[in-house]
Amino acid sequence: MIEVPLEQLYAWITSLLWPMLRIGGLISLAPILGEANVPVRIKIGATVAITLVLAPVIGPQPAIAPASYAGLLIAVQQVLIGMALGFCMRLIFTATMMAGEFVGLPMGLAFASFFDPATGANTAVLSRLLNLVAMLMFLAVNGHLLMLDGLARSFTLMPIGADLHADGWAALMDWSAQIWIIGLLLALPLLVVLQTINLSLGILNRTAQQLSVFAVGFPITLSTGLIMLAIVVPRSSEFLMQLFESGYQTMARIARGLMGI
Repeated sequence: MIEVPLEQLYAWITSLLWPMLRIGGLISLAPILGEANVPVRIKIGATVAITLVLAPVIGPQPAIAPASYAGLLIAVQQVLIGMALGFCMRLIFTATMMAGEFVGLPMGLAFASFFDPATGANTAVLSRLLNLVAMLMFLAVNGHLLMLDGLARSFTLMPIGADLHADGWAALMDWSAQIWIIGLLLALPLLVVLQTINLSLGILNRTAQQLSVFAVGFPITLSTGLIMLAIVVPRSSEFLMQLFESGYQTMARIARGLMGI
């Protein structure tokens, strides 16, 4: 009869459990896989598959029983670390959706919205469009692989069971404060043109009051907005790649901050 010591059993469990919690936390909020319309089975399968690949190279785990209070604390820490890293990359796509909200109002498409399962609320059509463009660009430049590489490196910077510092959470808050700036910069070319047209229509309404600006202005702003989208969206790839690079750097900054480095 084969007998397995309790310490060895704990070692086998923790070698997979704690890395899986960090990886699962990232996947729950990460772009692409973290979308609400992705089946839970796929998320769980991806978490298990990535864990099986990374577990052999992570190194030894702390000899703590998973059912103890110390083990519960480590489990909560791993989930929070994974969610922080995933949320860091998720903010980039939130900024692109915010850019769509900025452009939709002066373009006259603020009323064109539909239910988005990713956010659980009504989302503007332009926000969804820009979000899809950002996701396709993210996949095209292998951003999902670089994100997983950053996750793997986090196990080196933040070993399981290490004490965490508040500097990492402060770095995440600083990065989240950039959402408005990033969204505004992405929408700035269209906003300048559309606001100039709206200002011109306002002046025209004051000089030629017999002209119905509402009947003329909407087709003009909509047509101009569509033309500007056709010009700006294909040229936004460089800006999005810079955002992705900033996201990877912020992931590393969060990991170093959590370790007090």
